[in-house]
Amino acid sequence: MTTSKFLASLFLSVACFSSAMAQGKLAQEADEAFKKGFYFNAIELYKKAYTVEKQASTKAELIFKVGEAYRTLGDAEQAAVWYEKANKAQYTDPVTYLYIGDMLKQQGKYADAIAAYNRFKEKKPGDMRAEAGISESQQAQAWKDAPTRYSVDPEVLLNSPQYDFTPGFADKKNELVVYTSTRPGSTGVETDQIIGESFSDLFTSSRDRLGKWSEPVKLPSVINTAGNEGAPIFNEKRNLMYFTRCPMEKKKVFGCDIWMSKKVGNNYSEPVILPLRPEKNDTITIGHPALNKEETALIFASDMKWPGHKGGKDLYMVKLDKDGNTVGAPTNLGADINTVKDDMFPFVREDGALYFASNGRASMGGLDIYRAEKAGESGWSAVSNLQSPINSSSDDFGIAFEGAEERGFFTSNRPGGKGMDDIWRFYLPDMVFGLQGTAYDKLTGQPLSGATISVVGTNGSNFSAITDDNGGFSFVENGKDRYIKENTTYSILAEKEGYLVVKDQATTVGLNESTTFVKEYFLQPASKVDVINLPEVQYDLGKFELRPEGKDSLETLYQTLVDNEKIIIELSAHTDTRDSDARNLTLSQNRAQSCVNYLVTKGIDPVRMVAKGYGETKPRITDAQIKAMKTEEEREAAHQQNRRTEFRVLSYDFVPKAN
Repeated sequence: MTTSKFLASLFLSVACFSSAMAQGKLAQEADEAFKKGFYFNAIELYKKAYTVEKQASTKAELIFKVGEAYRTLGDAEQAAVWYEKANKAQYTDPVTYLYIGDMLKQQGKYADAIAAYNRFKEKKPGDMRAEAGISESQQAQAWKDAPTRYSVDPEVLLNSPQYDFTPGFADKKNELVVYTSTRPGSTGVETDQIIGESFSDLFTSSRDRLGKWSEPVKLPSVINTAGNEGAPIFNEKRNLMYFTRCPMEKKKVFGCDIWMSKKVGNNYSEPVILPLRPEKNDTITIGHPALNKEETALIFASDMKWPGHKGGKDLYMVKLDKDGNTVGAPTNLGADINTVKDDMFPFVREDGALYFASNGRASMGGLDIYRAEKAGESGWSAVSNLQSPINSSSDDFGIAFEGAEERGFFTSNRPGGKGMDDIWRFYLPDMVFGLQGTAYDKLTGQPLSGATISVVGTNGSNFSAITDDNGGFSFVENGKDRYIKENTTYSILAEKEGYLVVKDQATTVGLNESTTFVKEYFLQPASKVDVINLPEVQYDLGKFELRPEGKDSLETLYQTLVDNEKIIIELSAHTDTRDSDARNLTLSQNRAQSCVNYLVTKGIDPVRMVAKGYGETKPRITDAQIKAMKTEEEREAAHQQNRRTEFRVLSYDFVPKAN
């Protein structure tokens, strides 16, 4: 198999189908094997039955059933091949096109999957499964194209060419794991008829200070049997282990149960079964244990038809006593969590959130891992997909976090592993931020050396730098640390003697990827000879009272005075030449004073401002130049340039009042 799902033996739903056609002995044996969940055997029997079958319609059905067996095993590539063969053999049910779409989606071939879903839609208009498949494929491609920050890699030293999955941390330092494997040396000598591999055992491995895992060692025979053991979970003290056990007897079908064993050092006690199974029912599956944060309840998966059962495998919860034994009847986690398909492999993190795998929700392909937020004392809701790269088009399940850290393990059969199902590690890398830039002289546009760039963060940090000969500055590495941190907002001040300051801000709050902020600051020269224009301050003809838009124009000067709290300025007003000198001088003085008065009302100390009216004595454009202009429109625009408000810095020695 190129893709696979060992959890078929530890819990996959048994796909069911029926046939009204008369079947030969081989076909009947194949059907029986399939119904028992012996999919590997069923595939071989269906293929043999096909070779001796004469009737075309029956041959087509046998081909379809081979595809079903591969689909149930999780071999998406082979399942798609056999569904295509069924179509060529004139299999009558167009559901093959739907399943081909599903199998292509599980291979990450989203565009091809959409095409298959569209073919199914043509043959079965109105079937909403086609629209759902198309929508999921589009969403999956979007998640793949824009992955989250998590980094994932196969944990090579824990994996084998066989099945390796669902690790549980067996010590308080999270340096010892117990996990499931079908690698050579398992306790049982028989072959699992479901997948054609060895039965699974629990193995353990430890991690040294360099992060290297030791050679996995099988747990003692008190734990491992000739059947399947898997999916371990430990309590916080690491002195209790819960795990799944599925007994084996040739050609018989048994369900699975959760067992508990006490751990002392490296030794395990004889495990005891948790009494969750109804009497006289050997085929119900109960497994995949998880503990809630308080260790007062066990969450697990089962196909048992307890009240509230939604379909397939559901997640249930049962109370525990102080010794870790179950108390009372299990309760279904409800429709917020469970779907009509399979919901399995629960894990409860330290923050109380529930993680689980499901194939009944919008996914990237096969099983995906989801997170549900804690809701009340005994429930969860607000389910969200973990997206790429933790999820993929393949089966992803069995996540386990290392305590409160943003790292841990999960299981996947995606390409890039060592065998069938493999253990993958994941972690959330630190985001790396930096702040760099250049300061310039605003008038000349040349780089400004010797400017001070000061930065204050909301996390209490405070640092500064002087721009170099090229006007550059940089805040990147701070020894082994970084200047710019996650979830922090920084106030930035660029200043130099003889220039107005520039204030700015940068924030990493809400960012989900590494970022270097690149800034350019243009500092305005501000000496007694440097006249700085303001936005046009408008008045009515011959008036000096500020209009509303004039007040808006003064906001620039107000902010300049706030940012440069030590400057004293002259605020000057000018007129055009279309009135007498005396009247223009008085008008300009009144207009300059009106600006000062307005800024005083906004809290600026009047000592910092000198109002000066220049009338028509300092025109930008002379009357002769204006007279030479060709149109009235040009001449009026020139007059407007002469009607202006400006300011210049008189000194930098104002002492602000103490707050």
